[in-house]
Amino acid sequence: MTGLSLFRNRVVQVIILSMAFSQLGIWVRNLSVLLFVMKRSGGDPFAVSLISVAEFGPIFVFSLIGGAFADRWRPKRTLVLCELLSALSIIVVLLALVLGTWKAVFFATLMSAIVSQFAQPSGMKLFAKHVPAEQMQTGMSILQTVMSLFMVLGPAIGTFAYQSFGMETALGITGAAFIFSAVVLACLPPDGMEEAAKRQTGLYQEIADGFRYVVSNPVLRRLGACYLAVGLAVGLIQPLGIFLITERLGLPEEQLRWTMTAYGLGEVISSLLIVGFAGKAAPQKLLSLGMLVSAVGTAAAGWSAQLWLTVSASFLTALVQPCIFIGTNTLVMQNADETFIGRVNGLLTPLLSGSMVVTMSLAGAIKQATSLVAVYEMAALLFLAGLAVLVPLIRQSGKKAQAERSETTQG
Repeated sequence: MTGLSLFRNRVVQVIILSMAFSQLGIWVRNLSVLLFVMKRSGGDPFAVSLISVAEFGPIFVFSLIGGAFADRWRPKRTLVLCELLSALSIIVVLLALVLGTWKAVFFATLMSAIVSQFAQPSGMKLFAKHVPAEQMQTGMSILQTVMSLFMVLGPAIGTFAYQSFGMETALGITGAAFIFSAVVLACLPPDGMEEAAKRQTGLYQEIADGFRYVVSNPVLRRLGACYLAVGLAVGLIQPLGIFLITERLGLPEEQLRWTMTAYGLGEVISSLLIVGFAGKAAPQKLLSLGMLVSAVGTAAAGWSAQLWLTVSASFLTALVQPCIFIGTNTLVMQNADETFIGRVNGLLTPLLSGSMVVTMSLAGAIKQATSLVAVYEMAALLFLAGLAVLVPLIRQSGKKAQAERSETTQG
């Protein structure tokens, strides 16, 4: 089935429209909070860093818990409530700003990050339930396209909202976007009664069951190792991109805009292209392509001494980033039982984010102890290590395709 036929699926239509409203709210909030905190704190690095703590901290604390509850609760109701809670947090922050407590803006980011840990696995459950298996990968590519578009347009929209209308109006836009998202989600088909049935086991037992389920599943085990490798690699290079321009190329920091623009365009172009052929490529091969090209692009960026090559390497890496997202998420939904999707997501997500935070905190020290080139080559090797973990899955995919061809020939 084609990507166009998938757009006729009511659940897909609702999720895409809801995601667009939610992403609009998130980007307006993120940029407004960043610029507001920079202004009010006088550019205090500690205050600015607290934004990242509020955004990433809940992943470690609530991801697994949110995944377990997502497996217990009705997905539609969970998604609607999460969007409404995000909107409510914005209203609370607006009231605090009126009373003169500007530091309450951190609460908006924190609250939204917490409810996201419950909403994300619930969204994956809905997708797995209502999207046919043969269209799953195409569906993931469509969602990635929406995400990529907002990664390019979101910063500009958020900055424009804050600079043109001020903090209060920007937060009002954010709250309205979350409310519209909840209204759209209310159009989803009703949750099945079986999803409302109460579990007899306790929460901790269900979390332990989820851990054992991931460990006992060879595909999910390898995906976990792949998540770890990607997180370590991305964490190493993400804070050091500016040094490719200022140190490696000896150019002013303003030139960073070229690599950032190339990266954004690469993601958007790739997402649009993948919608057309995602269903024709096995997710293992799509993920492996992403890992291999990321390794080559990262190594090239580290070695490059010319701006055009650095920009090209950034564009090349961005072209395959959606392959990693689509491949991993498709494999999770194809290989995890629907009753475990929330807990699987809750276990794998902290592996990626946690490893990324660890190497982000160490990247500067590693660069000082070695060199910028060495850090980028280390990251490239980590991508290759993740690729090596996937080799058995690639072979398994090849054998399955060969068997299907044989059956077709015999038939």
